[in-house]
Amino acid sequence: MSKQYETVIGLEVHVELATKTKIFCGCSTAFGAGPNTQTCPVCTGMPGSLPVLNKQVLEYAIAVGLATNCDITRYAKFDRKNYFYPDNPQNYQISQLYLPICRNGGVEIETEEGGVKIVGIHEIHMEEDAGKLIHDEWEDCSLVDYNRSGVPLIEIVSEPDMRSAEEVIAYLEKLRLIIQYLGASDCKLQEGSMRADVNLSVREAGAAEYGVRTEMKNLNSFKAIARAIAGETERQIDLIESGEKVVQETRRWDDVKGESYAMRSKEDAQDYRYFPDPDLVPIRVSDEMLEAIRQKQPEFRGDKMRRYKEEFDIPDYDIQIITQSKHMADLFESAVVLGAEPKKVSNWLMGETLRLMKEKEVEAEDLRFSPENLARLIRLVDAKAINSSVAKEVFEVMFAENVNPEQYVEEKGLKTVTDEGALRKTVEEVIAANPQSVADYRGGKEKAIGFLVGQTMKAMKGKADPGAVNQMLRDLL
Repeated sequence: MSKQYETVIGLEVHVELATKTKIFCGCSTAFGAGPNTQTCPVCTGMPGSLPVLNKQVLEYAIAVGLATNCDITRYAKFDRKNYFYPDNPQNYQISQLYLPICRNGGVEIETEEGGVKIVGIHEIHMEEDAGKLIHDEWEDCSLVDYNRSGVPLIEIVSEPDMRSAEEVIAYLEKLRLIIQYLGASDCKLQEGSMRADVNLSVREAGAAEYGVRTEMKNLNSFKAIARAIAGETERQIDLIESGEKVVQETRRWDDVKGESYAMRSKEDAQDYRYFPDPDLVPIRVSDEMLEAIRQKQPEFRGDKMRRYKEEFDIPDYDIQIITQSKHMADLFESAVVLGAEPKKVSNWLMGETLRLMKEKEVEAEDLRFSPENLARLIRLVDAKAINSSVAKEVFEVMFAENVNPEQYVEEKGLKTVTDEGALRKTVEEVIAANPQSVADYRGGKEKAIGFLVGQTMKAMKGKADPGAVNQMLRDLL
């Protein structure tokens, strides 16, 4: 009988913080600028240049620590982690080893069985990102871009508390939501502003000792993380079953090939020769600072969901989807504050918004239309100034360009025709032109009225109220 194995997983999650400038200098952190255009002597490691801590980085790190139930270190320091790599211009990275800013936290996740589990957080520390190497195969050389060098990061180190890919994804989604709600990062995996390294080992079910772990890097989507965990679990079990040893090493996951390969062994892990950074003063977190950050903490998703249930008469499913994104929740609430009915706002978000997001591959955080324009569109429909099909047409333009729907409807002449004389004239023409459908309707075929309504709407170029058209046809017939 084959043995049962258990997978033990811990994560190191790197999150790029949403500051306008870098951690130790005034260079911009904007994504997508030309190579080496956002650099200075500090972030390119020039001799004699001195780092100065960006206060916003500290505040974001503490805010994430409070939201993940960590103890905040009141006297913290920065350390130098010494290693040579072409994209690391100083030949050391400023990080925190001895006195990280946050320790001993944890977040609650739902397990596959529907239960609740706490994933422990060992520590959260602040550090600077390295630059980026671009390998040019055409020229057979490597180029370096230092724009990312000095971008502020927090590294969230979990305890080895997760036992499956599902638990890992649940933990990452929970972390991402907390950080997005705080506004500390957009956590876009595809842009690298959230990256996870997976530490994984397997052991026989029931064993007390952990197995030998490997670390997998280069994971930039939840799907890749799930596939990497499955692949590495299988690889380690195969090694154990065939009597071989699992080697402690860093591996790179190739998501295209669906396999990982060794990058470097950790058997003789390099000594980073950490020591306190002599250029940066220690950090003292005062009671006042801690209290000020605590007071600014937002309403997180769990509380928001409970409030929506009490305050707005919308389905649980809608609440779940809307609160999955801070931006969408803000859109919803702002439109309601502007006077739109909660269920109608929810219908637009759950219907047309989700459809267009899927079609155009847009994330919730990147929605461009304003709550003011959504409220205006709902008012136009409520006032029967436009019908539902025109409203959808207008919303599509609003989704792409955030146009003012009132101005757009006016400019394009899309208002519903409320002139009864004009409507009556069109209806009479449709009746005259379709004797067969008229005969069918009079003969008891109810469906025939639908055809006549369609013909009238077509003749009115969609600018009529279908209900009014239906009623007038029945009256005249």
